[in-house]
Amino acid sequence: MTRNWLTALAFLFVMAVPLAAQTQVPELIPDPVPGAKPVTLERITIHGAALEGNLEGDTPDRGALVYLPPSYAASPGRHYPVVYLLHGYSSTLDRWDRRLHTTLEGAFANGAREMIMVMPDATTLHDGAMYGNSVTTGDWEDFIAHDMVAYMDSHYRTIPDRLSRGLAGHSMGGFGTLRNGMKHPEVFGALYALSPCCLSVPASMAPEMAKQIEAAKTPGDSAKLTFFPRAQLAAAAAFSPNPKNPPLYLDLPVKDGVMQPAVQARWNANAPLAIVHQYVSNLRQYRAIAIDVGDQDNLKVDAGAFHGILDDYGIANSFEIYSGTHTSALADRMQNHVMPFFSRNLKF
Repeated sequence: MTRNWLTALAFLFVMAVPLAAQTQVPELIPDPVPGAKPVTLERITIHGAALEGNLEGDTPDRGALVYLPPSYAASPGRHYPVVYLLHGYSSTLDRWDRRLHTTLEGAFANGAREMIMVMPDATTLHDGAMYGNSVTTGDWEDFIAHDMVAYMDSHYRTIPDRLSRGLAGHSMGGFGTLRNGMKHPEVFGALYALSPCCLSVPASMAPEMAKQIEAAKTPGDSAKLTFFPRAQLAAAAAFSPNPKNPPLYLDLPVKDGVMQPAVQARWNANAPLAIVHQYVSNLRQYRAIAIDVGDQDNLKVDAGAFHGILDDYGIANSFEIYSGTHTSALADRMQNHVMPFFSRNLKF
């Protein structure tokens, strides 16, 4: 790979290998477990007070998938822990439903304790919310930690205790898990980050990508961009919002081909590797923290660095590099690793 490609790849921090390479390694869905009892899927809408008035004009009424465990309907007196699952950049709820239905059923059939899982639709104007607080995208951090939790606790038979709430996510969602988790130990009790992106911010951007991003002046221009440049706009909307710079209401880290240190500093203020040292006492409050990443995923470098920092501070955590790409083992990870992890570490 050329230096420019590596730089661009790190800077957009969403996927770890080119999309063409990923399509050559299809995701492996575990076979259904014989005798597994069905989970119940509910498609709901959660109003996000924290998302109201966002400058992108994205709806504050967010669709979400709620998976109820097999015993939920037949056990009206029983209450359950909840796992809040955050999807990756440009992903969709339907794509995740195809992997979650049978894997959740398989996890419960294989001995994982029953819990509720909920995933919100984090699609925005630029195809991904990044799960931070921003006047441009809306306050997604607050939506996850407050609006969603309040909704689930008031509409479902949850156990309203931080030790009974898990936060997990893949790629952009793994970033949101670590970034927001370290800020909200009063809300969540265990964290699982799958292939987390965006853990650091590099010092430069490939010139050709910078030109493409700078040329995007309207929402219509954003929609025409390819995956990687558009992801940069999503990050800028979340990390460097500017209410005085319509119509996209953001500042870019590169202007006229020159890096903008002040904007880059704002991006660094959201990068988990840069801010983790401020939240050591918060991270110590978690019952368990897990991070995993594929051996063919360049994100393993930053993920390993984050794991090393936790180890340096004596914060209990697990870190695994497994065989696979950024997406090829997701269903297996959910069934055979994520659900057993929360089964062991949440309060039932």
